[in-house]
Amino acid sequence: MFDAASPSPLLQRSTGAAHVVMGPRGLVDLAQAGSAKAMLPRVTAGLPEIVFLNTSGGLASGDRLSFAVTLRPGARALATTQTAERAYRAEDDPARAKVRMTVGENGWLDWLPQDTILFDGARLDRETAVDLAPGAGCLLLDMIVLGRLAMGEQPRRLHLRDRRVVRRAGRVVHHDAMALDDAALPRLAGPALLDGARCLATLAMVAPHASDLLGTARAVLDEPGVTGAASAPPGRLVIRCLARDDWPLRRQVNRLLTALRPDPLPRIWQV
Repeated sequence: MFDAASPSPLLQRSTGAAHVVMGPRGLVDLAQAGSAKAMLPRVTAGLPEIVFLNTSGGLASGDRLSFAVTLRPGARALATTQTAERAYRAEDDPARAKVRMTVGENGWLDWLPQDTILFDGARLDRETAVDLAPGAGCLLLDMIVLGRLAMGEQPRRLHLRDRRVVRRAGRVVHHDAMALDDAALPRLAGPALLDGARCLATLAMVAPHASDLLGTARAVLDEPGVTGAASAPPGRLVIRCLARDDWPLRRQVNRLLTALRPDPLPRIWQV
């Protein structure tokens, strides 16, 4: 679209919102609009799966995307994404993505999205918020790739504001935030930051038994090409991994998830 009164084209913006409500016996409600879709594939083993999809193909300037899951008391589920999310070059406002998860009493949620690829010039503001009722727990995964190594991509301009917050009964019990911008990119190669890595992953489990799994996590943090560390504050397990390439990082994440969870990996991952 082009406005004759303006020297710049009026670009289309993508908007989408999908919300899934699950109970102990399965789907209760599903609402979706715009570019956001949700699918519930039939699984024969493990947790019921919710697969979110952004049909716009990626996030560009001014796009808005929202995924939400509500688990009723006693419900358990795994939520993931169909493919990697891509954040493309944005000259104006950043794309904004929101993830809202509510887990009822004694429920459990695995939020295991596939990676987010940040292209040169990407601008993305994202917030993931999880509200846990008493006795509920969750496992959260976040994987970020700074350009595709195989394509020789090296982001030189970037804006990222990525925030993850978990509350239990309204009280913040886990808060993790990352901010990247143009000024920070040249310093990322330092040993105190990414140390030359282009891919990073964070796993966070919030549950009464989470800290008991620290030894299990550390025992499998030995994938070649990946640097990882794990810590266990009370009621949490937090694992961070860095790699130059996303393939060894994926293998490490898969091994961690297999060791920490009794359920199969998401079917959509095709690993």
